[in-house]
Amino acid sequence: MNKYQQDRLRLGLSIAIAFNIASCQISQPADSSNLNRQECEADSAFAFVSGGEFTQGSDRQERDFAYRISAQAISATAGGVKQAEVQLRQVGWFEQESDRQTVFLPDYCISRNLVTNQEYQEFVQATNRQTPGITLEEYQQQGFLVHPYSKVQEFLWHNETYPPNTAKHPAVLISYQDAVAYAKWKGIQTGAKYRLPSELEWEKAARGASANYFPWGNDWRSPATNFAGSRINYTTKIAAYPLSKSVYGVEDMAGNVFEYTSTLKQQDRRTVMKGCSWDDLPGFCRAAYRHTRPINSRHILFGFRLVKTK
Repeated sequence: MNKYQQDRLRLGLSIAIAFNIASCQISQPADSSNLNRQECEADSAFAFVSGGEFTQGSDRQERDFAYRISAQAISATAGGVKQAEVQLRQVGWFEQESDRQTVFLPDYCISRNLVTNQEYQEFVQATNRQTPGITLEEYQQQGFLVHPYSKVQEFLWHNETYPPNTAKHPAVLISYQDAVAYAKWKGIQTGAKYRLPSELEWEKAARGASANYFPWGNDWRSPATNFAGSRINYTTKIAAYPLSKSVYGVEDMAGNVFEYTSTLKQQDRRTVMKGCSWDDLPGFCRAAYRHTRPINSRHILFGFRLVKTK
């Protein structure tokens, strides 16, 4: 097991402690002014998700599967896989997920793609909001480092300009508040209304009405997404992995970056994150996986997409 994998295992303990399972009851989206199909599909950048029931959360069988495929990605030997799985289970990476249940959601309209650097740059230039970034001191104070600051520097903007050749990469190093401000600004520009998807909306958009583990089904497929095993060690362009497109036409629903949701916990100081990132193991890329982060977090692993409303 290499140093990165060991760091990820240690980090899981702090996540498990901070998550506070008792406070994470599933809630419905607060905004009921959702668009109908015709209104949603008038904008090709958005996908319509029809209302109805879907299977949310995971059961013991799925969580055991997640531990197994994650361990298999860490080691190629039987002994190594066994050791890695024991350590993953000790941390309890997947024990924060909701128990599998049937949930009803009304119609809603979700963006097909993550907000990109190019799109976020327009917001920064129009509003003089802080460019995506974090100082070494802020990064250290924030905790959950995972990567050295030298890696963070690869994502820093300079003179309101994102790193070279990343115009179509998802915008990262932004906070939950930044994402909410972007949604409000975009609404002013277009005359529509936007918000972050709720945890439930994100999960249904990723897995469909069925109980699929991944956007493409229940079997893990390494070529399907940008994850740790891809060895890219960075974000990729949006919509670069066709298999990670959901049945509704929503791209990057596994891999690339974690995504902020509008679902807040612990007196609204933590936001539920969904998806998985370019440095994650396979088990984290399931639609059921969830964890929380403080709303003022800024990280190279966190991005966002929007829901469009009336």
